Amino acid sequence: MPLYEHVFIARQDLSNTQAEGLIEHFGTVLSDNGGQIIDSEYWGVKTMAYKINKNRKGHYAFLRTDAPAPAVQEMERLMRLHDDVMRVLTIKVDEHAEGPSVQMQKRDDRDRGDRRDRRN
Repeated sequence: MPLYEHVFIARQDLSNTQAEGLIEHFGTVLSDNGGQIIDSEYWGVKTMAYKINKNRKGHYAFLRTDAPAPAVQEMERLMRLHDDVMRVLTIKVDEHAEGPSVQMQKRDDRDRGDRRDRRN
């Protein structure tokens, strides 16, 4: 089956558990249609570059899926109809990267030390 990566932004006034519940909800939509979530990450509340539906912030979530195209289309359709979801981005990938996404990786402590040395 094809591999996909999805990022969606939910409204800022949701609680963390409600935002994480959206991940589970859309995961069940995929599994009901023959797909599966390989990995999911909740990135937390982040400030957006511009307002979307009068919101400055939003709950970001990232999904790695293995699903047939009709299952992905159904999940996207339901995301766009859901009142709490503001934006959706889906990308088809050849393979999933190992480990956490770039958003979840911490900066290397060496780089921070080098910056301190340059200031002195």
